[in-house]
Amino acid sequence: MSSQLILLLVWSLFDFGECLEMIKVILVAGARPNFMKIAPILREIKKHKTVEALIVHTGQHYDHEMSDSFFDDLEIKKPDYNLLCGGGTHAEQTAKVMVGFEKICMETKPDFVLVVGDVNSTIAAGLVAKKLQIKLIHVEAGLRSYDRNMPEEINRLATDAITDIFFTTEEHGTKNLINEGQHITKIHFVGHVMIDNLFFQIKKLQKHEPSKFVKNIKQALPEKYFCMTMHRPSNVDNRLTLKKMLTALQNISKKAPIIFPCHPRTHKKIKEFELEYLFDVYKDQNKVDKGIIITEPLGYNDFLYLWKDCAGMLTDSGGLQEETTALNIPCLTLRENTERPITVSIGTNCLVGPDTDLLKKEAKNILLGRFKTGAIPDLWDGKASERILRVIKGSM
Repeated sequence: MSSQLILLLVWSLFDFGECLEMIKVILVAGARPNFMKIAPILREIKKHKTVEALIVHTGQHYDHEMSDSFFDDLEIKKPDYNLLCGGGTHAEQTAKVMVGFEKICMETKPDFVLVVGDVNSTIAAGLVAKKLQIKLIHVEAGLRSYDRNMPEEINRLATDAITDIFFTTEEHGTKNLINEGQHITKIHFVGHVMIDNLFFQIKKLQKHEPSKFVKNIKQALPEKYFCMTMHRPSNVDNRLTLKKMLTALQNISKKAPIIFPCHPRTHKKIKEFELEYLFDVYKDQNKVDKGIIITEPLGYNDFLYLWKDCAGMLTDSGGLQEETTALNIPCLTLRENTERPITVSIGTNCLVGPDTDLLKKEAKNILLGRFKTGAIPDLWDGKASERILRVIKGSM
């Protein structure tokens, strides 16, 4: 037997994948929406034997919906670490994350730290990574609202100033980073992990029923209805602003009911400003034919079950602007700017800001079928996570 053949036989006994160097990645999430973004990446990592993932939940926002079933729904493991940093001022919260996260990084020695979005946990973990000379990955990089009064905008700018590998969701993000001096070789346009997760959860809804509560609401709703979220300080912290907005929404709800899972911050302000009279509280399935129907916050799948078939979305959320565009659902954004401009330029999003007359006009257009048509942005195809893993594996 030749020496070459013997060598081939010996090599055939080994699993080449196991012989390759392991890549260790810490994925950081600060709140429930962050887990929606890291979940597709984690599901993709499970397919790669040479990539090890650790999940750090900073506990920036406490969320009672984040039970074991929450992680089962996402089909990901529970966090390996929970910093339980809680609330406080921006400085207090950022500092608590940094102190706790530094200990984890020093203990686990990752090759990469991956952060998503623009919360305080994003910049806090990013600063720790760079101080420890760990490569920093930013998913959803380059998004800009150009409004520095928004804490999130400061987090975006600061995080991107120190990032090593940028993953962008749209061409505006790539252009912003280049204009800010980042080299094109560090920037990767991959599509959007939030859309990956949206498509994944819609498939799950076909097999798993939602809670009885939202199922009863859905069955009682007329053909055309709106869904709504609102929590930003610019909309809810001033009594006159909030009252004006809710009065306009009440006017709209006379034509089509509005389902409003109310954020704790918004609920607190509604009570403080004595504006409860503007709402109908859901009690039974015969009370959802009109009015603003306020409910407790809903889990992701329960709310998706409601809004995926709505006539239109009314929101000041960033993520819902993108998800509605991906499903071709009209969206009226209750903000004067957006860091997701592609949802306006080619998607189904329309900025109405505090202009309640414009809000009522565009809501009427939605109900009459006169709202603009949209298109799906490039690479919003549910495969962003696959592209991200290819880049990470090629970066070692």
